[in-house]
Amino acid sequence: MMPLLKKCCFTLIIAFVTGCFKLFAQDSTLIGATIQWDLQKCIEYARKNNIQINTLQLSQQVSQQEFLLAKAARLPNLSGTASQNFGHNGASGFSANGNYGLNSSVTLYNGNYINNNILQKNLEVQSANLSVIQQENDITLQITQAYLAVLLDKESIIYNTDLLNTTKAQVKLEQQRYDVGAVARKDLIQLQAQQATDQFTLISSQNLERTDLITLKQLLLLPTDIHFDVVKPDSIAAPANVVSPFRDAEQTALQNRPEVKNGELGLKIAQYSVDLANAGYKPSLIAGGSIGTGYTTGQGDLFPQFGNNFNQQVGITLSVPIFTRRVVKTQVEEAKINVKQAELNLKNTRTTLSQEVERAYINVQNAQSQYDAANEELKFSKESYRIANEQLKVSATNTVDFLLVKNQFVQAEQAFVQAKYNALLTMKIYDFYRGVPIKL
Repeated sequence: MMPLLKKCCFTLIIAFVTGCFKLFAQDSTLIGATIQWDLQKCIEYARKNNIQINTLQLSQQVSQQEFLLAKAARLPNLSGTASQNFGHNGASGFSANGNYGLNSSVTLYNGNYINNNILQKNLEVQSANLSVIQQENDITLQITQAYLAVLLDKESIIYNTDLLNTTKAQVKLEQQRYDVGAVARKDLIQLQAQQATDQFTLISSQNLERTDLITLKQLLLLPTDIHFDVVKPDSIAAPANVVSPFRDAEQTALQNRPEVKNGELGLKIAQYSVDLANAGYKPSLIAGGSIGTGYTTGQGDLFPQFGNNFNQQVGITLSVPIFTRRVVKTQVEEAKINVKQAELNLKNTRTTLSQEVERAYINVQNAQSQYDAANEELKFSKESYRIANEQLKVSATNTVDFLLVKNQFVQAEQAFVQAKYNALLTMKIYDFYRGVPIKL
């Protein structure tokens, strides 16, 4: 447990330092710059600079090193030893002696522990890769949602600007009529109040755009001094009213989503832990060898002593566990418990994913129904507003009735734009579960 804890702490420290370094590097290259990115550029940048993704990539590198270490356990080790001693006594004066050697050993058999450990570590590398992909999927959905929110704000600003300009023209016309005594002052004041309301609505939509841009900018981890905006596509249309069947999408997600594959790997990793623990019941066989030589002053010349004292040794050590005070049994039972937990985790992951896909499917249907209804409402409200506007020009309607029709049109316009982007977002999310890349 302690080595694992140390590894996690070490990984987090590296991730923090790396993240800080990346942000500093971004500041030095993008500070004060003005950039305008489309959705694909935002997603690409986030995948490269997201701290969580970089942290998981460091964990993947640690897993890769542990896999290489597990493979190296098949190789023999080699160590050298050397000792040199000096002495002095009154009769013979100074004396010296030395011993030098090389030692090596290799594991011949240990209950297949080495092979199983290599296989397990290889699965852990794959699991770490899937964790990176899973985090990339999460940040992709977050970026998409934030990006579409900004596009919604931009479209709201456009139609709010048009409404304000129309109201200004109506106020100007009403002012001319009032100046010649054709209308009452209350009619002019009502339109002037509507102009102030439209001005406030436009400013609110502009403020909301700035807020949503900051949200997207923070998701991207862009420097604060950068001037950032998004590229508005030439046209944004709601998706066609064609939805892939839920069962097909569910099966595609269960077969291909990284969280499910990671859960399956987690179960296999836990099963290998049982094999590793069972190796503690089995004997181990280790082959070893050593060579060495030495010398002592007063017993002849140095190099002849090296030859005479040169020795070689080869041996095999067999270790058979007899009584381990329940250590191995506990390790095996705990590993089996972890297998059951991994099975539950996989089942929970599958269930959660199925529920998410079903929720996404229902969201698409609801969003498309809302869009169809909002589109129909907008069509009639727009025509009613056009007629009321023409009637106001020739004084065929009063200001109160006109403003009532206009407010209904404004509400219908807002509902339509929101329904359009909601339908687009829900379809992108649903398609993403089906393995379709997000594009605008």
